[in-house]
Amino acid sequence: MIYATAKEGYKSDVGDAKFRVIVDANRSNKLGLLRSAWSIFMLLRQEDPDVVISTGAAPGFFALKIGRMMGIRTIWVDSIANAEELSMSGDKAGSCADLWLTQWPHLARKNGPSCIGNVL
Repeated sequence: MIYATAKEGYKSDVGDAKFRVIVDANRSNKLGLLRSAWSIFMLLRQEDPDVVISTGAAPGFFALKIGRMMGIRTIWVDSIANAEELSMSGDKAGSCADLWLTQWPHLARKNGPSCIGNVL
C-alpha cells in the first residue's frame, strides 16, 4: 500500500505505510498541471502498482488517466464533499476508471458512477 498526496502533513495519518508527495495543481495553473502529471507518471513508473484508487481533484484524475494508459486497474471514489453534484474530476473520471463510484445515491447514473455505499 502506498499513499500519495499533495500535502506532506498527511504523512502522520498513514503510520508506517509508504507515503509519497506529488505536485498539486488545478485548472487555473496549466504549467502546474503538467508538473503534477509528470510527478504522478514518475511515481507510477517507480512503484508499479496493481491498482490506483483516487478520491479526487486534478492530481487524482491524472493518476487514473496515466495509470489506465499504463495498464493499471483504476478506481475513482468521488469525494464525500460533493453531495450536490459530481466534482469536475469525478465527472471526467468515468473515461478512465475501471470502477467509478459516488458516495451519494442520487448522483448515481445508469452510465455514470455507481453508488454501493458511503463512508458515513
